[in-house]
Amino acid sequence: MFPRISDLINYLLGTHWQLPVQTYGFFLAVSFFIGGAVLWAELKRKEKEGLLLPRKRKVMKNKPSGWYEILLGSSLSAIIGYKFFGILFNYSTFSANPQQYLLSPQGSLIAAFLIFTGSISYALYQNSRLKSVKPEQAEEIIHPYQNTWNILIIAVTAALIGSKLFDIADNFSEFLKNPVQSIFSFSGLTFYGGFIVTVIVLIFYMKAIRLDWKYVVDAAAPAIMIGYAVGRLGCHFSGDGCWGIVNEMAKPGWLSWLPDWAWAFNFPHNVIKQGILIPGCDGPNCTILDKPVWPTSLYESTASFLLFGILWLLRKKIKAPVVIFGIFLIMNGIERFLIETIRVNNRSNIFGMQLTQAEIISFSLIIIGLVVVWFYRRKYLDRLVQ
Repeated sequence: MFPRISDLINYLLGTHWQLPVQTYGFFLAVSFFIGGAVLWAELKRKEKEGLLLPRKRKVMKNKPSGWYEILLGSSLSAIIGYKFFGILFNYSTFSANPQQYLLSPQGSLIAAFLIFTGSISYALYQNSRLKSVKPEQAEEIIHPYQNTWNILIIAVTAALIGSKLFDIADNFSEFLKNPVQSIFSFSGLTFYGGFIVTVIVLIFYMKAIRLDWKYVVDAAAPAIMIGYAVGRLGCHFSGDGCWGIVNEMAKPGWLSWLPDWAWAFNFPHNVIKQGILIPGCDGPNCTILDKPVWPTSLYESTASFLLFGILWLLRKKIKAPVVIFGIFLIMNGIERFLIETIRVNNRSNIFGMQLTQAEIISFSLIIIGLVVVWFYRRKYLDRLVQ
């Protein structure tokens, strides 16, 4: 496996680069970028179809910044500079453990001070120039697709909070042992926790910016699916523990074309350092699973790419709002429910059945998706008849 993206690059190209970019984090960033591009395109398309409307907003031009804005902007710039220049000046320390460095108080105080004072000085200079200009109120038009960046920022924040909350609930005993490490660790992020909280938060945000949430969630459905597909590749290539149960079965003859690592895999050099030591290995990630397991994250990624293709083909054919999102819920729920049968996860006794948190949520999403498709399709057809 490849804990850092440079490990994957070196493996493919035979190079010897050392980049302090975690493989999982890299694929996660790529997933949000691709998902954002899909969402942007869909919001733009729905505006052209007249389903989403631009909104007008009044703004004050040539208005000097207040002290609150100046101090807030300067402080944020200083914090970013504190970490960024700290990384440049202490690259070896950062590259040894990027996650630990980012969460530590280490950084460059000199850089933070210079950036803070420079930002305030520039803001005051700009204010002095605007004193001779009369502020005026103007009206600007904001198109739906121009909200994409804000939607992504809110989605990322809500997803991180939601995924952590659901992971804590699923591993509460481990959380009690070390609450601080559990909260600030980048591991243990559950997709469904992030998904549920994100949907709730974004619906409220859509109402705040006066966008019809029904068409926005339809635009978001293929974006989420492709983002999930790419994100699961990060799980697989980093070996973050999202693998399946032990698989020591012989590969069937009709699957002879399938690579052995796609049938059962030991995840050498996995990022969570689980398994036994690899003889002769020298480095921070020198473990390998003693028994091969199902590479479930690879299966989920493959399935999600295929499901994205189906959603992409259906998005223009289905006119009833929220139906595409309902189909997404059904497909994602079925995919996850099936994969849970061979995936490692904590199980709880629910009415005499041993179920995982993901099985409960995925089954619920299937039911919700069916109800959503039935309700909004019927509502749309009734409206056409009227």
